[in-house]
Amino acid sequence: MTQATRVTVESDFRAAMRNVAAPVSIVTTFVDGEPRGVTVSAFDSLSMHPPMMTVALQDTSSLLSDITVGLALGINVLRSDQESLATRFAAHGEDRFAGLEWTLDLGAPRLRDVHAWFGVRVREAVRGGDHVVLVCDVLSAAQGGGRPLTYHDRMFGSHRPN
Repeated sequence: MTQATRVTVESDFRAAMRNVAAPVSIVTTFVDGEPRGVTVSAFDSLSMHPPMMTVALQDTSSLLSDITVGLALGINVLRSDQESLATRFAAHGEDRFAGLEWTLDLGAPRLRDVHAWFGVRVREAVRGGDHVVLVCDVLSAAQGGGRPLTYHDRMFGSHRPN
C-alpha cells in the first residue's frame, strides 16, 4: 500500500466512523490511593459465557501507565444529561474527581447516577495500532436510568427509539 493510499484509507475510515454512534463511558481505577479515570467511547461486550468486555485506550492515555493485568476497572456508562462529565474526564491537567460523588466498588471508582455500571478486572492487554485493547472479565453489572449519552459526528447526543 502506498503512502497516498494509506492516507486516503485513514481519512475515509475516520469520516465513516464519525457516522457511527458510540456510547460514552468513563473508565475508572484506583491506584496508589487515588481515583483515576478517562472518557472513552471504544468499549464493547465480548462474551456472554463467561461475561467479558473490551475497552480500548489510546496509547497516549494517562490512564494506560496505571493498567496492569488483574487491575480492577469501572466502566461508568453515562446518561444523556452527563455530557459535562464526559468533557471533564476527557480534559488534561485537572482533578477529574473534584466535587464528584463516587464510591469504591470492587476496587474501582463507581460514579453516582450513571446509565450503567460494569465492574471488571483486566485479563489481558493487546496493542492494536495507536490503542491498547484491554480484555476484561466482568465481575459486576448494574443498570441505571435514563437514556445513554452517545457520541456521533463529533457531537454528544442520545439514542431515541423510532
